[in-house]
Amino acid sequence: MSLENQLIRERMYAMYGENRQLPEIPPDAPSVRCENGTFVGRRQENVAVFRGIPFARPPVGPLRWRRPEPPEAGGGVYEAVYNGKTPIQTEWKTEVASYYPQGEDCLYLNVWASESVKGSGRPVMVFFHGGSYGWGGTADPMYDGFHFARNQEDIVLVTAGYRTGLMGFVDFSEVPGGESYPDAPNLGILDQIEALRWVRRNIAAFGGDPENVTIFGESAGGGSVSLLPLIPEARGLFRRVIAESGSVALTFSREECQDFTRRLLETSKCLSMEELAALSEDELKEINEKVNYYNNFPQRDGRIIPLNPYAGYADGTTAGIDMILGTNQNETNYWVGELNGILLFSLGVPVKYENDLRTLKPEDQVRADTFLKETRNRIPHKLWRRVEFYNEMMFRLPAVRQAESQARSGGRVYMYYWTEPSALRYCGACHAVELAYVFGNVDETIYTGRRADPGLSASVQAMWANFARTGDPGLPDLEWPRYDEDQRPTMVLCREPHVEKDILKTQRETLFPLLDYWINPSYATMDYRVPFVRKLFAGMGGILLFLIALIILIIIY
Repeated sequence: MSLENQLIRERMYAMYGENRQLPEIPPDAPSVRCENGTFVGRRQENVAVFRGIPFARPPVGPLRWRRPEPPEAGGGVYEAVYNGKTPIQTEWKTEVASYYPQGEDCLYLNVWASESVKGSGRPVMVFFHGGSYGWGGTADPMYDGFHFARNQEDIVLVTAGYRTGLMGFVDFSEVPGGESYPDAPNLGILDQIEALRWVRRNIAAFGGDPENVTIFGESAGGGSVSLLPLIPEARGLFRRVIAESGSVALTFSREECQDFTRRLLETSKCLSMEELAALSEDELKEINEKVNYYNNFPQRDGRIIPLNPYAGYADGTTAGIDMILGTNQNETNYWVGELNGILLFSLGVPVKYENDLRTLKPEDQVRADTFLKETRNRIPHKLWRRVEFYNEMMFRLPAVRQAESQARSGGRVYMYYWTEPSALRYCGACHAVELAYVFGNVDETIYTGRRADPGLSASVQAMWANFARTGDPGLPDLEWPRYDEDQRPTMVLCREPHVEKDILKTQRETLFPLLDYWINPSYATMDYRVPFVRKLFAGMGGILLFLIALIILIIIY
């Protein structure tokens, strides 16, 4: 383990503790009575903080790979000062919560509520973290809600965990006994719904209004909050959505989900659900080290998630939900860090591009090629033109499709485009760079590379909070127009936020028809037998022959 990773682990383990049952409510400590007990938090300046409140029964034993169940009612008194465990996942340097203690028992939430505002009926915001549906957790310091709750005193802020990867998104339909686990491909989404049910039943005790709940998330969290309005079980649990860099495009078909299942069975040596259910938690963690890289996204199963989630936006299913949808200018550059540097990134992008290109019909391959030619003047290097292709196909255009469908069906929707860059080399305004600004945790520099600008952070927090209050994210001195198909007004978020119309129009018009191919960020199952690799090895072979000839000449002469 590198020194950097060791320091992260030490930081996270220093935060860990287990909440205890208490004999009575301590004097002067903030406490709230909920349906499953009285929870005693801590006071941080003027903010009451409650961590590690269970919103469901532990999904262990007979509840492993089952849909979540409500927590048992109870009248006990419990500490709420430590985060719940992170869901099972591999340790990953850009997912800080992965270094926090992990476990199957991970369905907990945290609440921040300013004590400067008295009374009830306050807007509620519930955040779901990202991490490609295989990583992440509420213990990540990036998601600490203190600064947001202190700055937006009337908002009650909640962050909720959910099962990821091996425990949250796996299809057992082809495994003997798997018919008894029909919800397994989308358990993480069902966990989020259960968290929202708990919020609806209990948030009034924290001063929140259960009728005014805004759900928001980034990456996988943005994908989640884009999917939840389509699910009948979730209706009525929230009225607003903020999706940051995530959409319904971050989903898999049933066929795409089978690769993960095959790898799980091969690695575990299990032949049936009975054998999988008998594995210990430690065995699951060990298996996960080998399969987490291949984890699934939520499945378009036709049961929980529609086979075509875009259709629910087009037919008015989501029209009653107010929305902010947005993406970052350089989303895909985030993977420079994920692939450990520009070299592997430069090799990986062309391979993925050629994998995706051959899934297109010939006329659509021409369309993709046209895009690369059209962007040549603005983006000279072919690598970065391909990167821009993925910025559009995986992030911006799916959000645009959701937004225009929402607007067309009468829903209220706003769009943003984040351009404030990271200071990290090659990253630009990459995926996740806005999180430090949204939460006001400006000293968390893992994505920004430097301390986030406090002024932009204050503006973004105010926009998000205004939206939660009223459905309008505009500021007193900055109107944010609703999105429509005619003008396509979009808030550009940078040091000087401003509105632009129909951003990157030509790119949208060229690539929009390709959205039906469901091109997604997964690169775990790429085929390396593509022209780029063959040319690369041919070039390397030429260089090798040249070096051999040079050595021979040196020896001879």
